[in-house]
Amino acid sequence: MAVSVTVLASGSKGNCTVIASSRTRLLVDAGLSCRETLRRMTLCGEEAHSIDAILVTHEHSDHIGGLHVLAKRLKVPVYITAPTYHAYQKSARDSAGNRVSLLRREHFCSGTAFQIGDITVMPFTIPHDAVDPVGFTFRADGSKVGVCTDLGHLPVNVRYHLRGCHVLMIESNHDLEQLRNGPYPWSVKQRVMSRVGHLSNDALADFLTKDYDGAAEFLILAHLSEQNNHPDVARMTAERALGGQRSLLHNRLLLAAQHEPLPAVRL
Repeated sequence: MAVSVTVLASGSKGNCTVIASSRTRLLVDAGLSCRETLRRMTLCGEEAHSIDAILVTHEHSDHIGGLHVLAKRLKVPVYITAPTYHAYQKSARDSAGNRVSLLRREHFCSGTAFQIGDITVMPFTIPHDAVDPVGFTFRADGSKVGVCTDLGHLPVNVRYHLRGCHVLMIESNHDLEQLRNGPYPWSVKQRVMSRVGHLSNDALADFLTKDYDGAAEFLILAHLSEQNNHPDVARMTAERALGGQRSLLHNRLLLAAQHEPLPAVRL
């Protein structure tokens, strides 16, 4: 089997993605309920018992809301940084209101690669308002996959790690005008627009125009805001940036959604 990427959900109400190689299957984040995660996996032809591990990008609820129940149900280790785990422990509660812990966990450090089965995982620091947020790249079977959402801008280290990806899942969170004129309180708008907030359509377009190497066969726009963006706007902004460079026209552009899974992307 080739490397595949299946986005089960992407957005402020829950995030979860399956990264699979010929021998290993990983879940990136667990922001959906356990029941909903398993339901969407079934819809996509993914078997829950085949998951080898869960990886966590950061402690915000839309990325870890279902983590405790899902990890317990699947009986798999959770890979998480120590600062993120401590932040998670402070807020996570079970159905009875008791604090929870992850019995099977593996701590990793940003910038240090590690191996799960036949997948090499490289975590890298991203600028977001969490204690120790990371993006990931995954290498297996000669392919490289990048997952990079929840970041306010694209610093040099992030751009470095995103080079050479065959599949790149990257944030295109909001349209600036929609955000400025939208219903959010000004304090929330400032947070989203900050350098540790979320990446706008225009900021992503700037990256695609100036720094993107065009290596990806599939470019997945992710974490689109339902309040401050529209799929057509995000797509047209990215297409305009890609269309200005003939070398990037072979990139297939896909949009991840909040309420339904994206069909598996296979290499």
